Parts: sequence; structure tokens; C-alpha cells
Amino acid sequence: MSLPFKRALLLGSAAVVAFESLPAPQAFAQTTLPEVTVTAPSPIVRRHTTPPARPATRVAAPARQRGAAPAETQPVVAQPAPALPGTLPIVTDQFATVTVVPNEEIRRNGGGTLGDLLNNKPGITGSSYAPGGASRPIIRGLDVNRVNIIENGIGSNGASDLGEDHFVPIDPLATNQVEVIRGPATLRYGSTAIGGVVSATNNRIPDALPPCAQPFQSYGLPVNAPAALGGSAGCMNAEVRSAVSSVDRGVEGAVLLDAAGNNVAVHADVYGRNTRDYNVPSYPYADAGIPFNGRQTNSASQASGASIGGSYLFHGGFIGASVTQNNSIYHIPGPEGVELGTKIDAKQTKFNAKGEYRPDAAAIDAIRFWVGATDYKHNEIGLADAADPTSGGVRQTFTNREQEGRLEVQLTPFNAGFAAVTTAVGVQASHQELTAPSPDDPTSPLNGLFDPNKNTKVAGYVFNELQFTNTTKAQVAGRIEHVELSGSSPSSVPEIFDLNTDPNAIGAATSRNLSFTPKSFSLGLIQALPWGLSASITGQYVERAPKPAELFSRGGHDATATFDIGNPNLKMETAKSVEVGLRRADGPFRFEITGYYTQFSGFIYRRLTGNTCEDGACIVGTGLELNQAIYSQRDATFKGGEFQSQLDVAQFYGGTWGIENQVDVVRATFADGTNVPRIPPVRLGGGLFWRDANWLMRVNLLHAFAQNNVADIAETTTPGYNLLKAEISYRTKLNPNVWGAQEMLVGLVGNNLLNEDIRNSVSYSKDNVLMPGIGVRAFANLKF
Repeated sequence: MSLPFKRALLLGSAAVVAFESLPAPQAFAQTTLPEVTVTAPSPIVRRHTTPPARPATRVAAPARQRGAAPAETQPVVAQPAPALPGTLPIVTDQFATVTVVPNEEIRRNGGGTLGDLLNNKPGITGSSYAPGGASRPIIRGLDVNRVNIIENGIGSNGASDLGEDHFVPIDPLATNQVEVIRGPATLRYGSTAIGGVVSATNNRIPDALPPCAQPFQSYGLPVNAPAALGGSAGCMNAEVRSAVSSVDRGVEGAVLLDAAGNNVAVHADVYGRNTRDYNVPSYPYADAGIPFNGRQTNSASQASGASIGGSYLFHGGFIGASVTQNNSIYHIPGPEGVELGTKIDAKQTKFNAKGEYRPDAAAIDAIRFWVGATDYKHNEIGLADAADPTSGGVRQTFTNREQEGRLEVQLTPFNAGFAAVTTAVGVQASHQELTAPSPDDPTSPLNGLFDPNKNTKVAGYVFNELQFTNTTKAQVAGRIEHVELSGSSPSSVPEIFDLNTDPNAIGAATSRNLSFTPKSFSLGLIQALPWGLSASITGQYVERAPKPAELFSRGGHDATATFDIGNPNLKMETAKSVEVGLRRADGPFRFEITGYYTQFSGFIYRRLTGNTCEDGACIVGTGLELNQAIYSQRDATFKGGEFQSQLDVAQFYGGTWGIENQVDVVRATFADGTNVPRIPPVRLGGGLFWRDANWLMRVNLLHAFAQNNVADIAETTTPGYNLLKAEISYRTKLNPNVWGAQEMLVGLVGNNLLNEDIRNSVSYSKDNVLMPGIGVRAFANLKF
């Protein structure tokens, strides 16, 4: 059973049955489902795009062929074509927009956080609370509790969803690819991903044997050593990543090793980065009394980490595990951070395991699992009193101990007459324990942001793909989840109180045991069109249970400069969304255009009351340090769209020159017409590029319009800006006998070349924290 064009079933990647591409209708000659070929599982859909989403040469895990004895048990080598540098990776085989950031682009653009890396992608911004240290992706104006961040199929499981000053424990230095997934595929990861899923992948748990770039004996091991220990049947690959940057005097580096012998694959990596206070164009503090030295004071950061993992590949599947350590120390810019010398010292230890088995059974095509356990802690360190240099110490601690597991069964495709049907069913469970104690008076009802709490989830989901014809397919997906939350919060928290004069102003702590059962459903349709076009439409109904911080908070939150008051009476949030898209991935003109509309019922947000709080008291109006914010619910509407394109204009000096552009817009309002706070502005950009098989040169200007659609209370408008960027990079194969390395990527990237004041409208610290000024980044990547 075959088709003129190879297509691969990829349920193991995103629990969405997805074919590599949808050719023009005339390319198809049959209506039967093609032979199923499933890649080794990973949390990212592996698609054939332009360029391929994962261009690196890899070795596929052995797949068991039905009805015939295996010819061999050793894996075989797959050799995809290399990606052209700088080609826009547009994905046409998904039911909603997928943003792909391949390995080479990560190496070129760098970024200390995922928010920094994705900040200028259409529809995506970073929270930018502490650039280079803490910046979480925001998708179409939706953040924290509506955006899941995962690594190799398991949640990042830090504390970034509890505060914008908290880092995401996934570093781009150790990441091979990042994808932002929207639409039906997000139901696989939970009901808290209506905004999307940011999925990072690396090789920490190998799902395939690496290609043999260097035999083990090249590294001094004897040829006759046991194969499992690196004898003649073994090999090792190494990669070195490094960069320096001028704007923050930054230095970063990483070493990655992949080794294989017999059917065992091993991976190890170590990385580190160090930056100093970054340069800014002008004075960033408004009447704060802080001297200006040309830099964003108290913005230095450093990060380090290491991981070791391995897998055993057998006929029909593999099983593997890894242990990862992430460490980060970063300073918090802004007047208070400078005054108190605030910094965060964060550590995370994470254990992950995953595997796949393809039994020789009539009904089951594949069984896959993912397991993760995380121990996270960070201390917020600074002076208790700016006038007393001896008052320094830990001012707040956050801990998160979390376990997560998912089991998925992919059923054998069958022909139902009206359509070829493929189904995947899965179950998922997680348990989380959060604490946020404070060193202050432990008897106070305001000791910390919230008391210890627990969050337990159990869910089941199903995905069905129906292939009606060779050019038309649909997906029906559903998820049901049960959530149990337990914690404590005061029986009452008035808007106005003073614990100094009335210790009983806040009600006594009351235990809370809450449960919710969110249900979600999605429906999608893809239609292949002439000229390589692909059209899609998706609809979703998603329910979300409140998170612990939304229910149990009752204290100061320095990151957002708010005094947060949770609401244990919150109901489930409901979102009804539709997205339409048109895409073209091949040919000289590549583009995608997407429009979306989302209606929220009971949208949960921090409602600023106009009151202010400090030192155990809240008063009417302004005057104190923190803005009072009560978690509330209102109906809201989000609508907008994105467009990006590349046009190869002509050949020039052996390469191709062309033009590219992008635009994105999101408008978010409550039912009464007032604005949802902290929404990105309209952005419009474009530029020129020239590329050949080795070189990439590009210059691009992105204009962000002023954001004047702000909330009525305590949110300021943001001026527009122009971000000019230029880059040049060179990639080539090398002779390892001469150079030692087999491949090299080097380049220079200039950012904010106009040296403009750039303020991020979605950042809580935008009025006092500028984005970095003009800077140049030099990078080198060597593969051995």
C-alpha cells in the first residue's frame, strides 16, 4: 500500500495523526490509508516542512513490520535533506498554527530564556520581567495559566506560572528545537493550554541511535573493547556551542555528547552562561533617584546546568531515562530591586523517563509513556531595609514538588467505509505540592504569598483522525479531567484593613478542599488545495479549573507589584475558540495567514481595585507600595490574527535574495468594552535576505505600534518602537582529519541597531525596565 508522496503517521509526537504534507490534489491516485510508519516518540510533531522541522541526521528506532519476521534488529540510518539556512519553516499538515524554531535559528538568535528566544515571533511575546533571567512566552495575549511549557513531553514544572519574576527551567543553550503548538493538539497536555503549548526538545533521552560520526577508537578507546562500552561497534558525537555578546558582556557555552554501542544510546550535556548588567539607551527610571550609568542596574544573571541520560533500543521500541539539574541566579531590575539588591537563586532537579513499544498485535499499533518528577526551589534574596545593609537574607521562598505521568495507546488504523480512521487514547495524572513561606512573622495571616497547597489531576483523552479523501481529513478530540485542590486561606480578606491596629481584620485560616471536572472538545478540518495550498479550520471548547495561586493567594507579590487576594469561590473558566488558516510551505512564495476568535466565560484575572497595600495594611487609593489585586472573573473576548511570508525574488551571486514580512494583532476586551490588561501591541515588520547552501545574510525592521488600549486602573500606555536587526552566518562541512570538527556554524547578529528605548507593553516592569540597547552577538557551533 503506497502513495506517490511519503506520508508519516505521527501520533507519538503530538497525539495528533498528522501526515508530512498535503500535496496538491492531482498528486494523489488512491483513497486508501498508506502504510503506517511511526517515528520514535517525542513531544514535537516531526513533519516534512520547508525546511524540515528537524534537519539533523538521525537514526530511527527499529519499527516492527506486521506479518513478516524482522530482517534485522539493528536500527537503520535515515538521511533527511539538510535545511536551507533562513528558510521560513511553515507547517501545513496541522489543524492550527505551529511555530517552529529549528536548531540553527536557536544557535543564531540565542536568548537566555524561552521568552527572549520567541519574543518577536508572530503572535508571541515574552513577559520580559528580567530580560535574560526571567521571561516567559505569552501567546496571543494569554500567559501563565493558559500556556503550558514542556520539555521532551513533560512539564517544565518550575514556578514561572506563579510569578513573572520566576525563571523557566529550560535553557535554549541545551535545546535543539522549540515549537509553539496551538489548537486541538494542546488538549493532550492539559486543559490549561488554551493559549498554546511551548515545547522544547533535546536528546537527553535518546529515542534513536546517533549516526556514527566518530568511532570510539578515535577517542582513544581500543578497537577490541566490548561493543557496549565503545568498541568497534560504538561511536560518539560531540557538539560545542558558544557565544559572546557586547550589550551585557555575556559569555555562554555548552558541550553535548551522544554515544552509542550495540542498542544502547547515551547522552550527556553541560552548559553555562554569565551576563552583567546590560546596556540601555537612556535613563530607565522615572524619578526614582537612582544614578544612571548607561546600564539597566541590577540586571546581571548567570545560569548553569547538566544532564545525563540513556536509552535501550530493542526490536519494536525503546525505553530511556534522564536526570537534569538546572541552576540560575539572576538579579531583578527596577527601582526596588536596585534599592534592596534583589536577586533570585533557583535550583531544579528533574528526573524524566519515556519509552515506546510497538507490539505485533492486530489492534494496537504502539504504546508510549512519559514520566517526570521534579524538585524545584528558589530563594528571593535581598535587604529587608534599604537603610540597613546587614538586613539582607532570604525574603521569600518558593518550592514545587511535582510528579507527572502519561500513557498513550495508538490503535491500528482501519477503514470505516466513509473514512480511514486512526485513534489514540491516553491517560494522564499529576500531583503538585507548592509552598511560598516568608521569613517574617509566621503567626501572621500574611506570612508568604500562600500557605502550602496541593493540586492533583487525573485525565483521559482521545484523538480520532478521519481521512475522508486523499486531500481532506478531519480530527475529533476530547479530554475529561478531574482536579482536586487543597489548601488554606483566610475565611475573609477585606479590601481595606490594617493588621497593625486590628490583628483580627483578616479572618482565621480556613482549610479548603475544592474539586473540578473540566471537559474539553475540539474539531478540526484540513483541505489540500491546488498550488501547494493548505486550508484549515478548527473549533475548540475548553474548560479550565482555577490554579492554586488564583484560589489561595493573600499577600504581597513583588514581581507584579501587587498585593494578591485569591478567591476560593472561583468557578471554572470556559473558552470557545475558532481559528482559520491558509498556508503554503513550498515554492518561491511561502506564507501563512491565520485569524482567530476566542470567547471566554468567567475569564480569571487579577482585578486591580485602585487601593494600595504595604506592611500588613491596605488603604483606599494610592500611597502605599503595592497595588491591590483581587482574583476575579469576567467574560472576555480575544480576537486577532497573524501573517508571515517569504518571497524568493531572484538568483544573485550563486544564491537567492528575497523579501520577508510579518504582522500580528490581538484585541482583548471584557464584556463591557473595557480593555483586558497587558496585551501586546500591533506589530509590523519586514526585511531582505540572501542565502545559499552555506551563507545567510538578513536585515529586518520590526515596528511595534504604541499600545494605548490599556486597563482603566494602574496600567500605563506604552510608546511604539522600531527594532532593527541584522545578521550574517556561515555553515559548512569540515574535514575532521584536518580540523577535528565535521561541521561548523559561525556568525554575527546585531540587535536593536537603532539603539531605541524599547518597553514591552505586557511586562509588569515596563515603566522602569528597558529592553537591551544596541549590541552584537558572535557565536560559533562545532560538531565533532
